[in-house]
Amino acid sequence: MLGFPIEIISGIKQGAFMRLLPVSLLAALVAVIAAPAQTAPPAPMPGPPSLTSAKTYACAGSDKNTGALTPTTLVSDTAAGWDLHSVPTIAEGVCSSAKPFYFSIPVPEGNYRITVVLGGVEPSVTTVRAEARRLMLEKIPIAPGKTVTRSFDVNVRVPEFTKPDGAPSRVRLKPREIGNLDWDPKLTLEFNGTNPAVRSIAIEPLTGAKAEPTIYLAGDSTMVDQDVEPWASWGQMLPRFFQPGIVIANHAESGESSSSFIGELRFAKIMSLIKPGDWFIMQFAHNDQKNGPDFPEKYRAILTDFVKQVRAKGATPIIVTAMNRDSFDADGKIKDTLAPYPQISREVAALASTIVTTNFVTEKDIPPPIALIDLNAMSKTMFEAMGPDGANHAFMKFKAGSYPGVDRDISDTTHFNNYGAYELARCIVQGIRDNKLPLAKFLDSTTPTFDPAHPDPFATFSLPYTPMQTQEDTTKVPQT
Repeated sequence: MLGFPIEIISGIKQGAFMRLLPVSLLAALVAVIAAPAQTAPPAPMPGPPSLTSAKTYACAGSDKNTGALTPTTLVSDTAAGWDLHSVPTIAEGVCSSAKPFYFSIPVPEGNYRITVVLGGVEPSVTTVRAEARRLMLEKIPIAPGKTVTRSFDVNVRVPEFTKPDGAPSRVRLKPREIGNLDWDPKLTLEFNGTNPAVRSIAIEPLTGAKAEPTIYLAGDSTMVDQDVEPWASWGQMLPRFFQPGIVIANHAESGESSSSFIGELRFAKIMSLIKPGDWFIMQFAHNDQKNGPDFPEKYRAILTDFVKQVRAKGATPIIVTAMNRDSFDADGKIKDTLAPYPQISREVAALASTIVTTNFVTEKDIPPPIALIDLNAMSKTMFEAMGPDGANHAFMKFKAGSYPGVDRDISDTTHFNNYGAYELARCIVQGIRDNKLPLAKFLDSTTPTFDPAHPDPFATFSLPYTPMQTQEDTTKVPQT
């Protein structure tokens, strides 16, 4: 039944599910919902066509290997094109607009190398995001008439997966995840900024000899790809700091505890995909606190089991301690609101590291190492350096009318806006460097070292606004 359980569909508010689905899929869905019960399930719909080699789309001309982008090149179930009701102006070999515009291509689940040639007739500053606001390229300035070529790697995923016994299964998505750009069978790019301009877009599947390692992210709303401005997380900022050669698959979701990440089959989904040489970054605690006073020891057991299962797959686990909340005492020091979870995370990492060096028979039996990134400690340093007033700029604290869609005051001491999420991502990057992880070789070499005691000034930070795709109450936490 199109892969969407009726009990889930019936709970989705109007527009949230339909916002991103192709017209043909919507029509099929309506027919399924309206149809009487059947004794046998209908045949599954075919998936998107596979890419067997690189495919290029250009704003001028075409040949047998290049698709021409025109104002009528619109995305469909089987063809690439402009998406989300946005069509740029196309002239002199350039696709450009005064507003953000979107390009999508239906593709199967997997990793893809994207190469874009940016630049137009006018001066431009182009930011590129992928899927649900994953930051890929940040504010690339290009002089009039010049071009810049950049590449980045994007992960595309779907809820379906196969269990170890060969049985089909599916991640238990929350209602607002249905139709979300992170879970649909297409790859979507957002071109945004000042006169965003692109000349060509090439998509290449990273399969076979071109396959590369994947970083899987597991966590909660402080890590998820937040799809509604001004909410943001460090997980969706992280891709900006990596060069091509490794891809980030962010499976974090709002409201998740370590146990619900298992119960909703999100961990099982990752385990169906993870392979030797991959990485697994986990950060939980905020929602585990809601599970009662006896849960900390269960949390310890779950993290330990995550480490064991990831290592058994030949991948490397990284434990990230959860960042602090916006909670200061009278002396301007951050209060510890997450005990005992950060310390348990440290202890699990320390114990696992000891096992690496002592419990093995031969060298080949040594499991992959484990790393700890103490974001809890780094965020304490950073927020105290910002001070109570400065930290307000990092969290979701907005006055009514100060931001599009913010119709009443927001004062959220847990979640972050673009600035706060970006600074936390910089902490993660520095943690990778400080741990001297092999991951460091994939980092953007132009990114300077980061001292949490000296965060980037808020006054000089900006990212272009991503328009809302549906009518949302932006004062509520997205993805719940």
